[in-house]
Amino acid sequence: MKPIVITGGPGAGKTTLLNALGELGYATFAEGSRTLIEQQSRLDNGVLPWTNLPEFANLCLELMGKQKQEALSHEVAFVDRAIPDIVAYLQVGGCPVEQAFLTESAGYQSKVLTCRPEASIYVQDDVRPHSFEEALQIHQTLVDTYAELGYEVVEVPWGSVEERVAFVRQVMGLVVEVEGEEGD
Repeated sequence: MKPIVITGGPGAGKTTLLNALGELGYATFAEGSRTLIEQQSRLDNGVLPWTNLPEFANLCLELMGKQKQEALSHEVAFVDRAIPDIVAYLQVGGCPVEQAFLTESAGYQSKVLTCRPEASIYVQDDVRPHSFEEALQIHQTLVDTYAELGYEVVEVPWGSVEERVAFVRQVMGLVVEVEGEEGD
């Protein structure tokens, strides 16, 4: 099965949802861009999206491409953001989008799950420098980008982690409903 993308603006509970899916035994892949920001921040001349977005996008493309290939080896795998996210962030940053990003944006499940930023949990930090309003704008750009690339965008309703997991499993066909036994 192709990897299932969970995306959305910053501060939407994507990582919490992904972790809960992992606890159920599904293969999960962490947000590559956040990992790269943490790694690059420790380097003297690290490449960061707010100082060199095009170069950072290339690092993300390499990492997310590897994640996509590894995810294909699992029966079901969820990825926290995917290559189309890079396309959206390049657009937000006013940078040109090279063909490689568009080509590599293929190969995920046709249904993409989006999580909208939630004010009650939103926290700005060194890795998430955007205001809540900017997070909502980024979210809309992500939704638009996935739709433009031919994906069916499905918003995961806000709720408890258990409710969100149940929604994801149902929408992706990962739940087999057991019919009740009929009485005589």
